Amino acid sequence: MRYKNPVLKGFYPDPSVCYANGRYYMVCSSFQYFPGVPLFESSDLVNWNQIGHVLTRKDQVMLDKINSSGGVFAPTIRFDGKRFYMVTTNDTTRQNFYVYTEDIYGEWSDPVFVDQGGIDPSLYFEDGRTYFMSNGTDSLGRNGVIQCEINITDGKKLTESKCIWQGSGGRYLESPHMYKINDYYYLMAAEGGTEYGHMITYARGRSVWGNFENYPHNPVLTNRNKAPFIIQGIGHGDLVQDKHGDWHILSLGFRQSGMWMPYHHLGREVFLTPVCFDGQGWFSAGADGTTDEGYEIYGEFEQNEKKLYTFENTQWNIDWCYLRHPKDSSYELYDDKAVLHGSDITLSDIDSPTFIGLRQRDFCGEICCKVRVDSGEAGIALYMNELEHYDIALRKIGEDIETLLRLNIGGIKYIQETVSLNQTEAELIIRMDNMNYSFFVKYDGAERYLGSAQTKYLSSEVSGGFTGVIIGLYAVGGNTAVFTDFRCEYK
Repeated sequence: MRYKNPVLKGFYPDPSVCYANGRYYMVCSSFQYFPGVPLFESSDLVNWNQIGHVLTRKDQVMLDKINSSGGVFAPTIRFDGKRFYMVTTNDTTRQNFYVYTEDIYGEWSDPVFVDQGGIDPSLYFEDGRTYFMSNGTDSLGRNGVIQCEINITDGKKLTESKCIWQGSGGRYLESPHMYKINDYYYLMAAEGGTEYGHMITYARGRSVWGNFENYPHNPVLTNRNKAPFIIQGIGHGDLVQDKHGDWHILSLGFRQSGMWMPYHHLGREVFLTPVCFDGQGWFSAGADGTTDEGYEIYGEFEQNEKKLYTFENTQWNIDWCYLRHPKDSSYELYDDKAVLHGSDITLSDIDSPTFIGLRQRDFCGEICCKVRVDSGEAGIALYMNELEHYDIALRKIGEDIETLLRLNIGGIKYIQETVSLNQTEAELIIRMDNMNYSFFVKYDGAERYLGSAQTKYLSSEVSGGFTGVIIGLYAVGGNTAVFTDFRCEYK
């Protein structure tokens, strides 16, 4: 059967995968958004259904007033035969920790901290021992993949941290994962930075401690020289064997806005690439060491893609997310509407405004929602970070009410258009394609065009950071806003 990449669209970076009880489970980074670490299940590695989040309690992770693209980095999920473990870094507090559960559909434990620095931690289990690795510096000052043995019960180190591999020579060595396949230990990582030079490299050895010999043809997977091509940034992968015995790499990557437009605003997404082993125990990926738009793989499946998102067909606690730790009393969430109570915290503050959002999943489509406000401001934000976001909203000051389009770029806040209304409710509409967002307000049975803005100003190349555009419903100003008839439909 043939599938198309990406297998998971939108801002779901740094995928990690494990196999347990006949299913595949995957986690992704969440940074400053809460709940943390979205969790997915699949029966075929192609269709992924979100079943929840790992970090669902505020006391599991510190997110208060953290910087954008801070917080939860690069989780790894592993199964030891009894328990699932998710290990990650809170980059803001510079702490590595893990949580665990025996029920993948239930709650996860309180965090267990590990006294080893670096980022992108991973676990490897063998013969009752647990090895913890991350990208950092060992006690002798050597930079690279560092590893120690830990007591999995309490996270205490049983050995000193030792640098076991320094990569193939690329910058920003990160995302280490260990695998035992036949007679070799394989250590796979990312290098080159999570932009256009991103790549996956690996080495192998006879011991979990090395020495490790570099794959002669590193990088094993990269799209850095595949141009012009829409898929770029391939890297940060996890190796997984399917039910039929075939191997694959799940990695992040991104789709740039156009063939000759090196900007991406949807965030880093999840791509699937087949892997083949040769007779000497080395593996290669893809047809030519790159990730393509699709592949034929063994298995019976039909790739399903959701095109329409509404209040009725999404779940608030799974599909939607908040900025940092939300004030729960600000949200009344129903099957067919959302009632938001705004505060004085705005979208430009490094805090938790009244905001609940969905990831933008594709380039082309339409967003619409009816909004009613009693005072202050409420509407829809296309949100990248505090400095870069586009807002279409209703605003009531005294007895006057208007709809507005505000463009926030690089700290410059520009109101492009305002239209006076004679009512406190209107339908806000955003139409989007690869290059532009266009904004409309519908009232008294007619649409009014407010303006447009380029997608590239919400891209990582302009905004920086590691996230993607979130479609957010928000309220500001000590008010109550009611959102109904929400639709986000992709072409």
